[in-house]
Amino acid sequence: MSEYTLPRDRAHDADILAPQAVLDAARRRTLALTDCLDDDELMAQHSPLMSPLGWDLAHIGNQEEIWLVRGAGGRPALRPDLDDLYDAFRHPRADRPALPLLRPDRARRYLGEVREQALEVLDATSGHDADRDQDPLLRRGFVFGMIAQHEQQHDETMLATHQLRSGPPVLDAPPPPPAPADAATLPAEVLVSGGPFTMGTSTDPWALDNERPAHTVELPPFWLDTVPVTNAAYQRFIEEGGYHDARWWHPDGWEHRRREGLEAPRFWRRDGASGSWYRRRFGRVEPVPPEQPVLHVCWYEADAYARWAGRRLPTEAEWEKAARHDPDTGRGTRYPWGDDGPEPGQAGLGQRHLQPAPAGSYPAGAAPSGARQLLGDVWEWTASDFTPYPGFAAFPYREYSEVFFPAPGAASAYKVLRGGSFATDPVACRSTFRNWDHPVRRQIFAGFRTCRDAAPADEGRP
Repeated sequence: MSEYTLPRDRAHDADILAPQAVLDAARRRTLALTDCLDDDELMAQHSPLMSPLGWDLAHIGNQEEIWLVRGAGGRPALRPDLDDLYDAFRHPRADRPALPLLRPDRARRYLGEVREQALEVLDATSGHDADRDQDPLLRRGFVFGMIAQHEQQHDETMLATHQLRSGPPVLDAPPPPPAPADAATLPAEVLVSGGPFTMGTSTDPWALDNERPAHTVELPPFWLDTVPVTNAAYQRFIEEGGYHDARWWHPDGWEHRRREGLEAPRFWRRDGASGSWYRRRFGRVEPVPPEQPVLHVCWYEADAYARWAGRRLPTEAEWEKAARHDPDTGRGTRYPWGDDGPEPGQAGLGQRHLQPAPAGSYPAGAAPSGARQLLGDVWEWTASDFTPYPGFAAFPYREYSEVFFPAPGAASAYKVLRGGSFATDPVACRSTFRNWDHPVRRQIFAGFRTCRDAAPADEGRP
């Protein structure tokens, strides 16, 4: 068993270490998500769960200034007065509309000014020996990759704000392709063999601190859903009274369900006359597609469904082993299908579509076990709390991960999600990537799949 090492002679190495390309891609997306709205909508708060889009716009520029212009470039600050205003830890999202935020036109100019200097810094550092640079921020372009990932993460958050926004549609994208011919005949579950595997990474050049360091985890065998749980399957849970039977719910989840009146995934509504389910998706109301993975469910809903189905949510270690461990070679790969990519035919990523692809899609992206869609389409809730790996070290700042870990002896406030969604950019998605959120959150593009323990006799079965 060997830890994944990014090969030197592959095109993928050039792709991941092409900072200007990923920075440019992130900026195009940021502007596309904001140029489609007028200033009043950009400065409005569409949900207390989210910032005004105008705050995100300037925050992206401020982080780029702090880390690329000042940090990597050692240049004077352009707008030090913005540091407090756009500090995510000083101002909760619900309070941000009352701040003296930059108007959108000024925020866009600020982004342009910062980017101009950031690219000059990139040019000045491009001749460095990327592997031996003494500054870990610059080694193999890490700080540029970190900022590209930060912007894309905010772009996904801004897309979630678009989903929460009321009003006519302003975004469009082609629908995902139909399910492949074999989707209907896939086995319900796949066997993931027991034994050790390498979890996390110590070598991926743009991996973030909570993905590190690599460490060995021993797991017993388990059965995992071949595809994420679909809308059709989830509707059976609803029809059979799953939302009204406390047996299936975590006690805190049951209280949350009762208090909030949860009856279905967020954005679903039932037609009283026909009994059919409809959903609102980026301003459009449409029938819930039965073949797509269920979306906009919280951890408590996912956990309740799994119990109702006689199964459980996978731990994040189980999820990661299923997603990257190749039992034939003992290696951990960057993606379920290998180290290269991702290509459009391997995963639903990058906002190419504004909804998940049908369950069973992307056979070219299947893991060695046969599980599909482990990356892309929907984030997948896991059973695990968000905690540090053994040997964790915060880098380059505590606020990315460490402040979200529980204090010693305290319960975690966050559950781990894995795999990315249709809204996640490839630069911020890999088999080691960890996301986290409160177990009540439903505005994120999250679904799930379930698993069960395997019996010793199951090992070796096809």
